[in-house]
Amino acid sequence: MCTPSEFALNARSVGATVLAGRPETSQEIKVTEPGTVLPSTEKVALVIGQMGSLEGDAGELAAVTLKTKDGDVRYPCNRLLPFFGLTMKLGPVADWGLNLHENLIRVDTEKFETGESGIFAVGDINWYPGKLKLILSGFHEVALAAQAAHRIVYPGKKLLFQYTTSSSSLQKKLGVS
Repeated sequence: MCTPSEFALNARSVGATVLAGRPETSQEIKVTEPGTVLPSTEKVALVIGQMGSLEGDAGELAAVTLKTKDGDVRYPCNRLLPFFGLTMKLGPVADWGLNLHENLIRVDTEKFETGESGIFAVGDINWYPGKLKLILSGFHEVALAAQAAHRIVYPGKKLLFQYTTSSSSLQKKLGVS
């Protein structure tokens, strides 16, 4: 995975249009005016908008339509490289009275529960001492939060913890037995 800036630098050699879902991305790509085509010496254009539709025939991509502030724009193309990026904005959650640390939600590291019982926060939106923003950390956090949530939803019920590598019932459900 690469950043928008790295993608833009690599895309210049072949010519590309970079679609950004939010204006902040233009700062990551170091373009001063969102939607402005870079100088003719450059081969990358930045467009702020959302993916509208794909066109093609027999499995071959021919064009994409982008929804921009100026309306729908059709771009002929033969390749699409989607990259997902999320912005960490709390939105209305910021008004829930949760204990925040630099606009991130403070959690305990036993259950990844916030200061409010039954409200959990996992991934890049949470904070605790020593936090590493790695996808691996997110998987770990989700596993512990899910177990804590199970205890709330099913008090007194034992959690059956299984591994896909050794559980024949899970393997059967997944169709890999």
